[in-house]
Amino acid sequence: MQSAVALSSIGLSSCGWKLADVRAQVNTSGPRDELHIYTWTQYTDEELLKTFTTQTGIKVIADVYESNDVMLAKLQASGGGIYSVIYPSDYMVKKMVELDLLAELNQERLNTLDNLLPRFKDPIYDKRNRYSMPFSWGTTGLLYNSEKLTNIPEDWDYLWQNQEILSKKITLLNDVREVMGAVLRLLGFSYNSRNEEQIAQAYEKLKTLKPAVAAFDTDAWRNQILAGDLLLAMCYSADGIKINKENPKLKFITPRSGSSLWTDTMVIPKTAPNPDAAYAWMNFMLQPEIAAGMCKRLSFSTPNRAAIELLPQSIKQNPNLFPPESLLEKCERITPLGKVEEIYDRYWTQLTSS
Repeated sequence: MQSAVALSSIGLSSCGWKLADVRAQVNTSGPRDELHIYTWTQYTDEELLKTFTTQTGIKVIADVYESNDVMLAKLQASGGGIYSVIYPSDYMVKKMVELDLLAELNQERLNTLDNLLPRFKDPIYDKRNRYSMPFSWGTTGLLYNSEKLTNIPEDWDYLWQNQEILSKKITLLNDVREVMGAVLRLLGFSYNSRNEEQIAQAYEKLKTLKPAVAAFDTDAWRNQILAGDLLLAMCYSADGIKINKENPKLKFITPRSGSSLWTDTMVIPKTAPNPDAAYAWMNFMLQPEIAAGMCKRLSFSTPNRAAIELLPQSIKQNPNLFPPESLLEKCERITPLGKVEEIYDRYWTQLTSS
């Protein structure tokens, strides 16, 4: 990750927010001076953690995961564990609420609710933001090597149309709902289809692509595509844009038929050992300067309107970071499907184990 030294010199007293607002929320004596967070791999930033510690006296220990399912399984297995802040995606928030795992947020302790874009207030997965605070958002798409692929991908069907060229040089996410959802969308169905016949059609289409797929992978593909071992990878926009900055010949697109529209959030589990520090962390992360800095360094879209105003035009006008409304209208949030998810899982097991 890029250096975050610039964060250390941020004027945290601007925009009506002062360091005292964070310190006042936390008793930093004894065991209360430690905060454990559980987050996505791409959201870890050592300099950011150090900045928070410098300003508040709270040491932050970050553990990372690569899928919502891995996070949930660990949380359930540990009975809540040591974490006071977790970063689930939108649909997982709803599932965690249903499982009674999350504390309802005391919104009077959050300083920056008014900074959220309208799209992220009162979201369908968490009405009135009762349990979660949006942190980042984006789409899912394709990262490809423009130097080696002269025929530019525009939609999901590119994978099948160019299967011979791409054979064993492509990876798909290790995520049943993303992969099955993308194919459902290509077939003209919803990402969240409950129709078993439609889900079966998506499976059959994926089965024809399976021989060309090098792996179902959410993390390891990054080094492989940078090394030239892959021609194309299905990935989240945040990863695609970040890797494009490292190597401009690797370009990201959101498929024109639509993809998933995801939001990653911050939540406080009911078992949080240090909820005071959790609120301090949320307020720190949602400050415009902090959010804008992370958007620039880590290449994910921020839902923070005040942060967007601080970004340079080149970032504001990046269609991969902030896609046009015409494309967003074709994208869908992944939603929990209850018992229907067993159908997805059954087909996914057949696909990935064959």
